[in-house]
Amino acid sequence: MSEAPAYTPPKVWTWDKGNGGAFANINRPVAGPTHEKELPVGRHPLQLYSLATPNGVKVGVMLEELLAAGHKGAEYDAWLIRINEGDQFGSGFVGVNPNSKIPALMDRSGKEPVRVFESGAILLYLAEKFGAFLPKDHVARTEALSWLFWQMGSAPFLGGGFGHFFAYAPIKIEYAINRYAMEVKRQFDVLDRRLGEVEYLAGKEYSIADMAVWPWYGAVIKGEAYGAAEFLQVSEYKNLVRWTDQIGARPAVKRGRMVNRAMGPLEEQLHERHDASDFETKTQDKLQKKE
Repeated sequence: MSEAPAYTPPKVWTWDKGNGGAFANINRPVAGPTHEKELPVGRHPLQLYSLATPNGVKVGVMLEELLAAGHKGAEYDAWLIRINEGDQFGSGFVGVNPNSKIPALMDRSGKEPVRVFESGAILLYLAEKFGAFLPKDHVARTEALSWLFWQMGSAPFLGGGFGHFFAYAPIKIEYAINRYAMEVKRQFDVLDRRLGEVEYLAGKEYSIADMAVWPWYGAVIKGEAYGAAEFLQVSEYKNLVRWTDQIGARPAVKRGRMVNRAMGPLEEQLHERHDASDFETKTQDKLQKKE
């Protein structure tokens, strides 16, 4: 293994604004707003402020699944938060999520607005609010929650660890890439073994556990994240590949992953979502372009 440049930590760490790689312009060691900016509010009970990163996709998928299942109260407005431009540091967004991370949700259906932040918390909040996509059976419910929290604890190794050092860091560090590649492949094996036993992560029922895991691990399996599918030899995880394709084929998932998307092919982007007809308009635009 080649040696990385020697580094001796100073006695007191200081912030080097330019040493953040691809995200140097938005990384900072303090919290709170950087500017005054109120958030827009639409006409629906639920207001989503997000971007279609893996964490953002989770909530878009959940809301579209709820609507597809007939829960009319799940109608929502989705507003684009461009994190690369610092929208998450506006005063309005910080008021919804003091951690300045997407996604964030405001539920205005009751007497007092309720804020919900952290993608796992939003999934659980919506599942309990609508009584959907969380098994009623105690054992299955516990299993679903275990996998939900597994994802919340594991994804930082996938995105912030492997993804950062493999795709975004300003220099390639062999030790860091090897360390996180080993952990990500171990996580793939955890999922593959589980999905060799059951159809969905919680067992027989499709749940918020699947919605949480799919945007992260499915994206890598399909070669849509970090350009690392070949490097990680993802095709060897047969059960995980089966599950990835099965979840991705769901109509609500296809819609949900478009919500607040501002990257990739234009026909797959829906910057804002205020009505189900927004998807129909997008489909018509795509057909016209083909013609």
